[in-house]
Amino acid sequence: MTVRMRLTALYGAVFLASGTVLLVITYALVAHRLPSTTVYVRSNGGSGSSGSVIANVPPQSIGGAPIGVPTSPAEAQAILQQMQAEAARQRADTLHQLKVESAGALAIMAVASMGLGWLVAGRALRPVREMTNAARHISEDNLHERLPADGPADELGDLATTFNAVLGRLERAFESQRQFVAHASHELRTPLTLERAILEVTLADPDADAGTLRSACERVLAIGAQQEALIEALLTLARSQRGLDEYHPVDVAAATADAVAAGRAASEVRSVTVEADLGPAWAAGDQRLVERLATNLVDNAVRHNREGGTVEVRTGTVDGHAVLSVVNTGPPVAGGEIERLFQPFQRLESGRAASADGLGLGLSIVAAIATAHGAALGAGPGPSGGMRVDVRFPQPAAG
Repeated sequence: MTVRMRLTALYGAVFLASGTVLLVITYALVAHRLPSTTVYVRSNGGSGSSGSVIANVPPQSIGGAPIGVPTSPAEAQAILQQMQAEAARQRADTLHQLKVESAGALAIMAVASMGLGWLVAGRALRPVREMTNAARHISEDNLHERLPADGPADELGDLATTFNAVLGRLERAFESQRQFVAHASHELRTPLTLERAILEVTLADPDADAGTLRSACERVLAIGAQQEALIEALLTLARSQRGLDEYHPVDVAAATADAVAAGRAASEVRSVTVEADLGPAWAAGDQRLVERLATNLVDNAVRHNREGGTVEVRTGTVDGHAVLSVVNTGPPVAGGEIERLFQPFQRLESGRAASADGLGLGLSIVAAIATAHGAALGAGPGPSGGMRVDVRFPQPAAG
């Protein structure tokens, strides 16, 4: 059965039930409004008898007024019995006729209500059919189209608005995916082109000796290592965006300690000081992904820092939530640019060399890992330049 047929049957059943209840109430009221009335049948007092014979007779049999019948007591009693029998018959006939006519009227209106219910259900479902037809024509190539939502602000209007919001999110997701594929293709094609150019130039040199070939191979190996790092970052990003299948206890402080150790080794080259205050912080999730999150944050803070700058790394527990905070003193970052930096392959236009900027995936991996763990990610300009990033993990489940 279609929804329209089910609604029609529902409307008909509701009308039939309510009509039946209404008729039962009406029948009870009519029966109650047919009470007995007192009728006086007076005799002439013959045969040494005097007085009145009193009985209750429904009013429709005698017009509702007391009557006096001048006759003997025996005849008066007989008349009274006849009047009572006639009144009872008329009462029964009246109530029976009421039931028959009411049942017929109920049957006619039940059929009429089914027809009216069919029309009303069709009118009520018309916006749903329009939304269904519009949704059928929407695909990944025309996600910019929207369902008609210019009707009244009712449940169907809310449905259309919600569906349009879903289409908007899908459109942004598809566009982001296209940009990601384009950026990834570019990032992977550039080193391949460079490798080929190095090999072609080396092979085309007739005076190339073993040292030249060795130098070319070393350069190709270095570019290959960059490709491996890029592919590993892409795989980590894809895994993070897929979400977590299982949650295990994660020591955020221990994961961050390893990241701080690696950051201090890299910071010596840049004359950057890494300060750490690692308090106890436990969360639920994947230990390796949390380690990658902390490593990317510390590496990003060290990489994009000024000469002689500092990196402050803190972990702790606030209201039962594990919190990781990383602040650096790099070049100032505008507030409007920070959100863009958490998208794949996005870098600040600061004039740095591409090699110094890294792959452009570090913060996007941080955002994906935080989302996979249900963690709140906050970022803003640092107090002394640079950027501050705070990751607040959900409370681990009890037990």
